[in-house]
Amino acid sequence: MKSFNIEIKYTLMLVSLAIATANQPPNIVFALADDLGYNDVSYHGSEIQTPNLDKLAIEGVRLENYYVQQVCSPTRSQLLSGRYQIHTGLQHSYIGVAQPNCLPTEIPILPQWLKNVGYATHMVGKWHLGFYKKACLPQNRGFDSFFGYHSGSEDYYTHFRGGYGVSFDDRDHWLGYDLWDNDVPFWSAISNYSVFVFNDRVNQVIDKHNKSKPLFLYLPFQSVHSPLQVPKQYQEPYKNITNNNGRIYAGMTSCMDEAIGNVVEKLKTADLWNNTVFVFSTDNGGQILEGGNNWPLRGWKASYWEGGLRGVGFVHSDLLPSDVRGTVNKQLIHVSDWLPTLVDGVAGYPLNYTNLDGFNMWDTINSNKTSPRKELLHNIDPWPYQPKDFNTNMTSAIRVGDWKLLTGNPGANNGQWIAPPGSGITPHLPLTIPGQNVWLFNITADPYEEMELSEKYPTVVKTLLAKLDTYYKDSVPVIYPDDSDQANPALHNGTWAPWE
Repeated sequence: MKSFNIEIKYTLMLVSLAIATANQPPNIVFALADDLGYNDVSYHGSEIQTPNLDKLAIEGVRLENYYVQQVCSPTRSQLLSGRYQIHTGLQHSYIGVAQPNCLPTEIPILPQWLKNVGYATHMVGKWHLGFYKKACLPQNRGFDSFFGYHSGSEDYYTHFRGGYGVSFDDRDHWLGYDLWDNDVPFWSAISNYSVFVFNDRVNQVIDKHNKSKPLFLYLPFQSVHSPLQVPKQYQEPYKNITNNNGRIYAGMTSCMDEAIGNVVEKLKTADLWNNTVFVFSTDNGGQILEGGNNWPLRGWKASYWEGGLRGVGFVHSDLLPSDVRGTVNKQLIHVSDWLPTLVDGVAGYPLNYTNLDGFNMWDTINSNKTSPRKELLHNIDPWPYQPKDFNTNMTSAIRVGDWKLLTGNPGANNGQWIAPPGSGITPHLPLTIPGQNVWLFNITADPYEEMELSEKYPTVVKTLLAKLDTYYKDSVPVIYPDDSDQANPALHNGTWAPWE
């Protein structure tokens, strides 16, 4: 009788758990690649083999009018805050390793919003949104756990980074360890490749997850950012690539692709996949100097040309209606849209959009409805002068409908069209006009930015400049402080740790 009662209680517990799980919001897994180019996935025609990404993208919804930012910290800040750079002070560039700066702590970010709906929130990978004080760290900003590194780049095996990226020339000797398990340095990973280390931690997170709660798992990979490093076996399939950087980069991309496949299989084994929304995104365009490629788009990382801003992105979920699975979505979507899309659209938590620049795109993705986004401010960077009024010497870019306007220096040194190495296609050099600081393109008709139209459509230029002026008047000052001597790892037990 006693064993019978135990069986009854166990059965009731399973039924209760099943009911609770059925009524809870979907799990959300967001994978973010670092410096992956538009032409660096095989479903875009690359020779780099990405079978797991291909399968997820082709069976999901491919986002082919999707934009990110030109470098990493700005993209990550907009992804997690839902706000443009002009509203966070991060307009100028990425956050330097020794800068006393971070995404402002008074701004609520994605995991904090999701915790309102009962999500368990975990992060594994690259932070790069500032760490000079403890309040800036991900585990103090809504993540139940953080395993990863604070800064923008490091060695894939040793997990040390030197003073490169620090502005003073005499700081090359600054060398510090940067791999953390919440607040504690994770020293035991030395000599282990970061993709494998992160994969192991993801497995642990999933194994320990309480299924009575929905899961939010944020996976900003180190791959495929420099330094170019990958185990030899991942380079073997690319012996035909004679360029050393290109061969290593291809191997790094395939290794990341394998890791994503492993995450998916783990979620399936844990019986979480069927109720998961999986999102994949790049953080900026590929860096051609390090093996990346954005062909046929113009430009590359750190520019406001399409090659710096157009992202590889898709959504995969068994929860998507069958008629949208396997489709290509060409609606205008931006990285700042993920917060409202995931919080309001997927998790079902209503938001006050007063302080958000992003839109809820779930109906656009889930039902192929027209995007609510009609325009997109790529950025306005007034650094270092920050004058009172907007002018065309500032580096800026805006998209309104079919039109894209650029001003200032949108990437004078990286505005070329670079074909994949070995293609036999000669780099296409743009026509340069000395002193030019305004460019206009019909980006729908001319997605490769080959036909500059500012003289032909002066009224359009005037209208878009007026919009930029309005945005500028609503912006906050740029926050870009000098580096701090207190950041020196020698003062923090050899680690890149908070110093205030």
